[in-house]
Amino acid sequence: MTIYIGNLSYDATEEDLKLVFTDYGSVKRVTLPTDRETGRIRGFGFVDMENESDEQSAISTLDGAEWMGRQIKVNKAKPREDRDRREKFSRSRSY
Repeated sequence: MTIYIGNLSYDATEEDLKLVFTDYGSVKRVTLPTDRETGRIRGFGFVDMENESDEQSAISTLDGAEWMGRQIKVNKAKPREDRDRREKFSRSRSY
């Protein structure tokens, strides 16, 4: 059960996200991908929660909320292979 959080402040930390999401249930893991060159977070992250009802509660409450000066996007994370297929399809089309 993984949640995607987009449009994050570059000042956000894993601990910040964990504090926010523990209001909705038990958090197993928080991941903030970083840029290889700068080491700075990339503006999105992932939160793994213990159960689906807590996940749904967090998504419905936090999606579109303002946090750290930004309106965040919160939804269920999609498997990586789905994203890869969409990207290949959109790149292969000629307009």
